[in-house]
Amino acid sequence: MEPDSSSQGPVTQLLQAWSRGDRAALDQLVPLVHGDLRRLASQRERQMARTASGSLQATALVNEVYLKLVHAGGIEFRDRAHFFAISATLMRQILIDAARSRNREKRGGGWQRVSLHDGAMGGIQTDESLLALDQAMDRLAQADARKARVVELRFFGGMTNDEIAEVLGVSPDTIKRDWAFAKLWLARELKSGAAV
Repeated sequence: MEPDSSSQGPVTQLLQAWSRGDRAALDQLVPLVHGDLRRLASQRERQMARTASGSLQATALVNEVYLKLVHAGGIEFRDRAHFFAISATLMRQILIDAARSRNREKRGGGWQRVSLHDGAMGGIQTDESLLALDQAMDRLAQADARKARVVELRFFGGMTNDEIAEVLGVSPDTIKRDWAFAKLWLARELKSGAAV
């Protein structure tokens, strides 16, 4: 993500205007953030390319995020980082909903274990493993909401430690520790098959 040069940079100003109901601000905002959203969605597409049943293409994912944002209403965006954090949450919801839908069509399908790699969670290869990760992340959120949010922002939002630190209001070192802990916690959960 290209940084908004200040807390009141053009993206932040447009987000705040849109939050106040200025529809013209949205029209100006979309071209400014579309590239970043597309980049994040493309990262998810590459990660999910090995999914046997397929996944949403980056363009479709960005369009779905845009539609959800437009219809959500009432969101008060603080700044660019907050916007991308919300977008990451929406990407997770959209991908999980799509995986659930495809899984229902298969009438059950088999769950598979997931391995977590350092950096991006490259072991997510099937709808079932994505759903298992989602369930494990929900359990992690019950134990430690911030660590689950770090995983969401990093895995689904493609954000860096510095960007996540800005969104969550903590230091990048705290994010590194949270990420390390969350990876181990999720790996243990997924290895034990607790998500099934």
